[in-house]
Amino acid sequence: MDDFLAQLQLGLGKLYFQHQDFGEAEKRLRSVCDGFPRSGASPEACYWAGVAAYKGSNDAKHLGATARVLKEKYPDSEWTRKASVWSQ
Repeated sequence: MDDFLAQLQLGLGKLYFQHQDFGEAEKRLRSVCDGFPRSGASPEACYWAGVAAYKGSNDAKHLGATARVLKEKYPDSEWTRKASVWSQ
């Protein structure tokens, strides 16, 4: 059930992101990242939450922080590899 809820929130977050509602997108995506850390959707949600925070603020610190969280929580995830350029 948790995986289903995590996937649902991930989808909603991506939908808000597509509609450029970055605040709501980040909120939905963070709810997966923080609320369902063991779900398969969590690394992707953390990644997109960081991107949404950046897009909403134009502050690159969100990208670096996201890369650090992903490296710590999900060192073997493809989303961590994608975010690795932000920690440079």
